[in-house]
Amino acid sequence: MNSSLSIIQQIDAILPQTQCGLCGHRDGCLPYAKAIVEGEDANKCVPGGQPVADALAELLHRNKLIAEPSVWPIQSDGRPQRMKAVIREDECIGCTKCISACPVDAIIGSGKLMHTILTDLCTGCELCIAPCPVDCIDLVEDIQPIPNNEQRLFEQNDLRSRYYAHIQREEKQRIHRKGPVVRAEIDTELFAQITQNSQSLPTIEIVEAPQKKPIVTDAKTTIELAKLRTQIKKLEKQLSVRADQNKQDQLDQLLRQLSVLQGESE
Repeated sequence: MNSSLSIIQQIDAILPQTQCGLCGHRDGCLPYAKAIVEGEDANKCVPGGQPVADALAELLHRNKLIAEPSVWPIQSDGRPQRMKAVIREDECIGCTKCISACPVDAIIGSGKLMHTILTDLCTGCELCIAPCPVDCIDLVEDIQPIPNNEQRLFEQNDLRSRYYAHIQREEKQRIHRKGPVVRAEIDTELFAQITQNSQSLPTIEIVEAPQKKPIVTDAKTTIELAKLRTQIKKLEKQLSVRADQNKQDQLDQLLRQLSVLQGESE
């Protein structure tokens, strides 16, 4: 492993692995670690607070800086209050948007069914809150005892592994959709580089999109395809807010029509 990747990993080992993006690097702790090596200030980890800012300054032989402030009060260990997300389950419509947003797969449920947050796994990153169309997710104080150093290291390693597994799944799905589900385009190559040199992390592999034959369509078919896609997009948006069986049936029928038309145009 080259020296640059080595120091990135050492920095990443200090970061709390909440993958919250509050440092400005919305695709997780590792990209922030890389940016620190490239000269960015090492005091931007909000959930890590002053202890993480000081530990990074010591590791890098830099001057200590005041940590970015948190909206939460400071605990006895010098870090901001640990928070957990909780779903008001009777208000949940089962849209799955929070599931897609969670970087450590701490939310379970499926379409049109109630979701639940596994509080033991939740990092309090807040990333599930904004996508929720019915605003049924709250942040509450974590009432568990503050972890000691050994417990914190175990937690960070587990969260890192969960996030990397999440990224690999996103990478496999990436070629089949227009944009990423996770809140930012992930620097998958950086994560893949790190996992190639670590036996303790899930391996991340870059997925190449299969070669597609060029599709030639006549003007009439092109117009019909455009109309179908517009109708489909409108129904999908409506269903993401509120379940409706009639609209779901319409959507299924339109998707079948689209599949037939696309098959004829290839």
